[in-house]
Amino acid sequence: MEIVKGSGFIPGELLSKINSPADLRQLKEEQLLQLSDELRQFIIDLVSVKGGHFGASLGVVELTVALHYVFNTPYDQLVWDVGHQAYGHKILTGRRDVFHTNRIYKGISGFPKRSESEYDTFGVGHSSTSISAALGMAVASRHNNIKDKHHIAVIGDGAMTAGLAFEGLNHAGVENANLLVVLNDNCMSIDPNVGALREYLTDITTSHTYNKAKDMVWELLGKLSKFGTSAQEIVSKVEGAVKTSLLKQSNLFESLNFRYFGPVDGHDVVRLTKVLADLKDIPGPKLLHVLTKKGKGYKFSEEGNETLWHAPGLFNKNTGEIIKVTPKTPQAPKYQDVFGHTIVELAEKNEKIVGITPAMPSGSSLNIMMKAMPERAIDVGIAEQHAVTFSAGLATQGLVPFCNIYSSFMQRAYDQVIHDVALQNLKVVFCLDRGGLAGADGATHHGAYDIAYFRCIPNMIVSAPMNEEELRNLMYTAQLDEVQGTFSIRYPRGNGVMPDWKKPFTKIEIGKGRKIKDGKDIAILSIGTAGNLVTQALEKLSKDNINAAHYDMRFAKPIDEDLLHEVFTNFDKVITVEDGSIMGGMGSAVLEFMADNGYSAKVVRLGIPDKFVEHGEQAELYEECGFSPAHIAATATNILRENRQINIHTKTS
Repeated sequence: MEIVKGSGFIPGELLSKINSPADLRQLKEEQLLQLSDELRQFIIDLVSVKGGHFGASLGVVELTVALHYVFNTPYDQLVWDVGHQAYGHKILTGRRDVFHTNRIYKGISGFPKRSESEYDTFGVGHSSTSISAALGMAVASRHNNIKDKHHIAVIGDGAMTAGLAFEGLNHAGVENANLLVVLNDNCMSIDPNVGALREYLTDITTSHTYNKAKDMVWELLGKLSKFGTSAQEIVSKVEGAVKTSLLKQSNLFESLNFRYFGPVDGHDVVRLTKVLADLKDIPGPKLLHVLTKKGKGYKFSEEGNETLWHAPGLFNKNTGEIIKVTPKTPQAPKYQDVFGHTIVELAEKNEKIVGITPAMPSGSSLNIMMKAMPERAIDVGIAEQHAVTFSAGLATQGLVPFCNIYSSFMQRAYDQVIHDVALQNLKVVFCLDRGGLAGADGATHHGAYDIAYFRCIPNMIVSAPMNEEELRNLMYTAQLDEVQGTFSIRYPRGNGVMPDWKKPFTKIEIGKGRKIKDGKDIAILSIGTAGNLVTQALEKLSKDNINAAHYDMRFAKPIDEDLLHEVFTNFDKVITVEDGSIMGGMGSAVLEFMADNGYSAKVVRLGIPDKFVEHGEQAELYEECGFSPAHIAATATNILRENRQINIHTKTS
C-alpha cells in the first residue's frame, strides 16, 4: 500500500490507485461505494491532525466521486462554489500525495486555484460565483462551436442566497447553453441557513405530494437511455409531470427556465451516477437538487455542532475531542470576541444599536448578541450588498447599525457603501473583521485593501485599533450621538495582546492618534495591530542603541495632522507600518500630507506589497511581506546607516 509522501498517511486500496479522474473512471460502478468510504476516511485522517475545512467536504464525498466518474473532467468543466467542499476533488485530481500540505505555507491552497491544477477551472474563495462562472464557460463553448463539453456548477444552498447566484440563474435561463447547476442542499453555510429560500427548499424536500411525483419523474428519466433520439419526448413528459403534479413552490427554478430535477440522496453514489449520466443527455440549463448532510460519515460531526465541525482545528478522530492547548498564563481574547461582548455592552445602554452580519454570526462573534438579544441581531444570509443597504435603511430611521463583515467580503458591497451609505452621510458602523493578512485561507480572504478603498470615500471615518481596549473605545465612540457619518473599524483575525482587556469605555477624539514612545533617531508610524509588531521591533532597536519614536495613528482618515506636523518637524527619517495594502494605505496618506505641506523627509512604507499574497501563518506572511518585527528593525537600521554614510561622504568631499 502506498504511503503519502511526507505525511505518513496511508490511502485505502482503491484510493491509492487514483491519480486522476481517468483512473476513477476505470472502476466498476459497484466499487464507487468503497472508494467513497476510503476518500472520506482519508479526509478525516488528514484534517484531524493538519486542520482545515472539514464538514463541507465530508458532505459531498459521494457527489464528488459521481461527478468525476460521469463527466470527462477536465475537458468537462467543474466549478465548485466557495471551495470548502473541494477537498475530495483535490485528492482525486492528482493532489493526494501533497494534500498534507493543504493550507500550509508554500503548500497547496485550501481552495480551488487555476494555477494549481487544470481541474480547478475557476478560483473560488468568496461564495456564490459558480453559476456565473460556469455559464460564462458554457457560452464560450457555444461561441467556439464546441457542442460536447459539459459545464457543471456545484453550489450550496447557503451560497444560493446571494444575489450573484440569482443573477447567474436569471441570465442562464435565457441562454441556450449546456449548463448543469448542482444544488448541494444541507441547510448550512458555516452557520445554519436563514431566509425564505431555506423554507422553500425544506417545503420541497418534505412534501409527500412532491416526492410521490418525483418518483414518477425519475422513473421516466431513468428510461432516457432506452429511447435514444426520442430523449426529447421523454424530457417533455418529465416537464409535464413536474408542472401538473408538483407543489406550486417547485416552480421557482422552472420560472427561470431551468429544468428542475430532484431532490435526490446525495450520499447514494450509485444512484447519483445514474442520474448525472441521464442529465448529460438533456440540453440547456438544468438544476439537480441534491440532499446531503454536512459532516456525513463522521459520527461526532453528524451528531454534534455542525458549525463547530465546519473547521474544527485539530481533533482526536477516535473520540471527537477537539485538541486545545491549555496556556500556562492568561491569554488575550480573539478580537472578534471583544467585538461580540462589547456590542452587547453598548446595546444594553443604547437601544438604537442593532447588529447585522451576512451569514457569519459565529465567525464574527455576533452570535453573542444573537443569544443575548436575538431581536436586535440579524443574520441576512450570504448577501453582503443587501447587508450594507439594509443597514442604510435602518440608519434612516434613527437606528445605529453595526454591520460586521470580513474585510475581504466587504469588497463585494463597495458600491453600496458609497452610494447607499456614505453618499447619504448615514450613520452606519462597519466593523471589518479579518483586516490584514488572514492566514491559512490565503489570497481570497486577506483583508488587504479596506484602508485604501475606504480612505477615498467622502463622509467616511477610517480607523484601526492597536489593541482590544482601543477596539472597545472606537466602538463606543462610533455610537455616540455627536459622532455622525459613516465609521469603519478594522481589526485582524486571531488573538489580541491584552489578557485584561475589559476596561471602562473612553471616548476617542476622531482623527487623533497618540505618541507611544519618544525618540530622536527615527519615527515609526503605525496603524492598527501592526503597532504591536513595531513594539517588538523597538526592543531590538534599543539593544542596538537606536532611539526610535513610535506613533499609533489610529485613523487613516481623518489623519492626525497635528501629530504629523510634530513628526515632520522633528524627524527627517520616517517609517510607516500597516497590515494593509501599501498602495493607497496609511503610508500613502502620510506621503500626501508631507507633499501638501512642503515637508521633505526620507519615508519608507512597510505593508502588504502590490501582489496577491498566498496562504500561511500570519507571522510567516509578515516576514514575506517585509513588516515583521525583524524587518521593521532592519529597515530602521538600514535607513540610519545610509544616512551616516551620506554624512561621512559629504564631510570627506
